[in-house]
Amino acid sequence: MRVVLAEDLALLRDGLVRLLEAHGFEIVAAVDNGPELLKALTELAPDVAVVDVRLPPTFTDEGLQAALEARRRVPGLPVLVLSQYVEQLYARELLADGSGGVGYLLKDRVFDTGQFVEAVRRVAGGGTAMDPEVIAKLLSRNTEAVPLGQLTPREREVLELMAEGRSNAAIAKQLFVSEGAVSKHTTSIFGKLGIMASDDDNRRVLAVLAYLSA
Repeated sequence: MRVVLAEDLALLRDGLVRLLEAHGFEIVAAVDNGPELLKALTELAPDVAVVDVRLPPTFTDEGLQAALEARRRVPGLPVLVLSQYVEQLYARELLADGSGGVGYLLKDRVFDTGQFVEAVRRVAGGGTAMDPEVIAKLLSRNTEAVPLGQLTPREREVLELMAEGRSNAAIAKQLFVSEGAVSKHTTSIFGKLGIMASDDDNRRVLAVLAYLSA
């Protein structure tokens, strides 16, 4: 699996390269600034990009903006963003095109090798991988949101786990319920959020987007 990595701190960048290579990934480019990231993503079209939000020259959101521009040029390009802080706007921007293949992790998660590698693989496979802490903080901010306020406590739990990128089977295991029960909850969530039934798997992404945008 081919990876483009963007991180301005040399030690962390080298550490991520070694970690990913140890788990079978091929690092096709490891860059430290926004312009080089955009060039690498558009020219190399990797299986997944792992991107620090804050890159030179301004150290604001160079990495995120380069990744978003690359997704516009290469639709569906999988991007996993790493951030030091919880920023609702970043998560919402990543999910805005509804195409999946996106993730948002706090940098601390890198030290949990299993969780980090799983997130990279999930995003590369077209799924979503949202940091549990990000979701928890957004959940606390959205307690009075409408139409999210229409969801039952269990439906909010299911949506929170959905936002982390978990499948129905994984959600069922986490909540100690059947997959059938989870399926009923997700159908109810889609209905309450006004997401019409279709064969499009992006409904889960749209539900997460509604959750983050509230």
